Amino acid sequence: MSVQERKERERAARERLIVATARELAEQQGWDAVTTRRLAERIEYSQPVLYSHFRGKREIIGAVALVGAAEMAAVLRAAASAVDADGPRDRVTALARAYLDFAERNPAVYDAMFQLDGGLAFAHEETPEPLKDAFAALLETLGEVAGDGVHPALFTEAFWATLHGLATLTRAGRLPPEDTDRRVELLVGRLAVV
Repeated sequence: MSVQERKERERAARERLIVATARELAEQQGWDAVTTRRLAERIEYSQPVLYSHFRGKREIIGAVALVGAAEMAAVLRAAASAVDADGPRDRVTALARAYLDFAERNPAVYDAMFQLDGGLAFAHEETPEPLKDAFAALLETLGEVAGDGVHPALFTEAFWATLHGLATLTRAGRLPPEDTDRRVELLVGRLAVV
């Protein structure tokens, strides 16, 4: 291994450490607690080292969002494929539950993905691949139940918006969490699939 390859590997490892530490701190204490000073203390590097990887908190939030999007895509695909033989309605139900569960278990990551400014473009050519893939994970299952004459991507956006609303309102205490499964059943039950 060349010196350059070793330095690149060390840099990538340091960057993963910064992102993982920011995520951990945000999950424990909220995003307001994530500062470059605190991150530098926790990872035992100087603030200039952090700035050599990220220009500031906004880029760190974006990096956490990208990692979260990749995780979400994997979770959604796993949930949908786990019930593949049971039909589209069961796959959509599993997908919806997995989405809501991910949002509940990873509130800071979910905020980084959808609530906070991480400097990431959505629904554009410049959209980073992990965000596109997370949407694709939804589309793969939801596109098959969009219905005749309905654009699959538009249907997926509407369904996703509904899931996001459920996740956000439940977390804010506006919807009782004990009714989440009933809401999912109601939502999926209105789909025009057998």
